[in-house]
Amino acid sequence: MKEPAVQAFFDEATFTVSYVVSDPESSRAAVIDPVLDFDCASGRTSTGSADEIVSFVSDNGLSVDWILETHVHADHLSGAPYLKKALGGQTAIGKDVAAVQSEFKGVFNLTNLATDGSQFDHLFADGDEFAVGNIDGQVIATPGHTPACITYVIGDSAYVGDTLFMPDFGTARTDFPGGSAVQLYGSIQKIFALPDDIRLFMCHDYKAPGRDDFAWETTVAMQRDNNIHINKNVSEGEFVEMRQGRDENLGMPRLILPAIQVNVRAGRLPDPEENDIRYLKIPLDAI
Repeated sequence: MKEPAVQAFFDEATFTVSYVVSDPESSRAAVIDPVLDFDCASGRTSTGSADEIVSFVSDNGLSVDWILETHVHADHLSGAPYLKKALGGQTAIGKDVAAVQSEFKGVFNLTNLATDGSQFDHLFADGDEFAVGNIDGQVIATPGHTPACITYVIGDSAYVGDTLFMPDFGTARTDFPGGSAVQLYGSIQKIFALPDDIRLFMCHDYKAPGRDDFAWETTVAMQRDNNIHINKNVSEGEFVEMRQGRDENLGMPRLILPAIQVNVRAGRLPDPEENDIRYLKIPLDAI
């Protein structure tokens, strides 16, 4: 199993980890879960996080074939359109993004939003294969956090989105529309079925109590043995009871309202209105 080079970019403002995954032989690369910086208080966007990726790709002579989203994020705006313009590559996500678009089209009254995933260049189904240079990739559908969540396995590495956090922090919430603790349990079993030494890369880290540093890389074996929410000794019933009870007390992510309405559009911002200003909506008393 080939070993891709993996460079992580941590955005502490949203606790998000983006990745450049590359094939050392061919210098072909994929970018996973890029961030567009957004200041909620001022409504300003900026590209500092994405520009770090652009610089890294350029400095290392890489060519980007894919810009991959693990799911429709609720905690940051996607930088995919900016990176596609700067670096090229196809944007992609799981095909069940259509269900997420359908759910939120009504919430935000996005009358012109197509709900077929056509905003993305490519939609992946469970079991689909792709490549990063000479390194084989495979898609595993891992719904539960959202219907569209997928895990990308590239060589000896896998990118799990929000399905799992580091072993000392646990698992994703399942109370968003279309989420399911039962589905999440089954999805995690698919990840646990991968070889023990597959490197697992998280989309977020919140520095669990007692840990001094942020971390985002672990292995299948470490998760299966040590995850505080779900491991080889936890039954489906136990997990579902824990997860649902925990979700009842969670607040909404700080950027969920701007993030969702941008990310269902594959990261595209709304069109400017007649005064050349773009606007995002805040639905009142609707969620």
